[in-house]
Amino acid sequence: MVFYFAKKSVSLAAHIVLEESGATYETKEIDFAVTEQRSDKYLEINPKGRVPALATDSGIITETPAILAYVAQTNPASNLAPINNPYLFAKCLEFNLYLCSTVHVAHAHRVRGNRWAEDEKSILAMKNKVAQNMSDYFELIESELFVGPWVLGDEYSICDAYLFTIAQWLKGDGVALSKFPILSDFEMRMRNREAVKRIIGIYKV
Repeated sequence: MVFYFAKKSVSLAAHIVLEESGATYETKEIDFAVTEQRSDKYLEINPKGRVPALATDSGIITETPAILAYVAQTNPASNLAPINNPYLFAKCLEFNLYLCSTVHVAHAHRVRGNRWAEDEKSILAMKNKVAQNMSDYFELIESELFVGPWVLGDEYSICDAYLFTIAQWLKGDGVALSKFPILSDFEMRMRNREAVKRIIGIYKV
C-alpha cells in the first residue's frame, strides 16, 4: 500500500491507524506549500485534490472514515474496530462520520471559508462561529459520545486516532482542550502510545 499524506492535515488519523495495524505500507508526502495536491500527477491518484489517499492492490481509497474502516477490516488481528459486531461497528462508523461531516466541516469554516462563499463578510461570519461550534461539538463528545476510557469503551479503536487528530485543531480554533477534562486525559494517553509517538514526530503535533 502507498499512503498519500500531508502534514498539518487530517491525514494524521489514518497514518496513526496504519502504524497501529502493523500493516506494510509506503508513504508519499504531498506538499501543500506548492499545491502539489492540485498537480496532474496527484489528481490521477485522487481527483478530489485532497488527502489522505490510500493506494491498495484493489484500487485507491479516499476519505478518512473509509480508509480507517478498510485498514481495520484488512488487519483484523489488530482489533482496531469491532468488525465482527454489526451494531458496534455501526456505532464506530457513526462516531467517525460525525467527526467527518460535522466537526471537520466546522473547523474548515475557519481555514477554508472560500469553499462555501466568496463574499468576505460571509467568510468572516463563518470564521467567527468556529470557536463556539467546535466548543459545542467537543462538549457533546465529552458528555454523550465518549464512552471511556476510549471512544467506544474499553477497547482502543480507529475512532481514537480520528478524535485525537481533530483535537489538535482546537487551539487554532480558539478552544482550550483543558475545558474538557475527560478528553484532555484521553489526549495525554494517546500521546503515550508508541505508534502515536512515531507518527506525531512526522507531523510535529
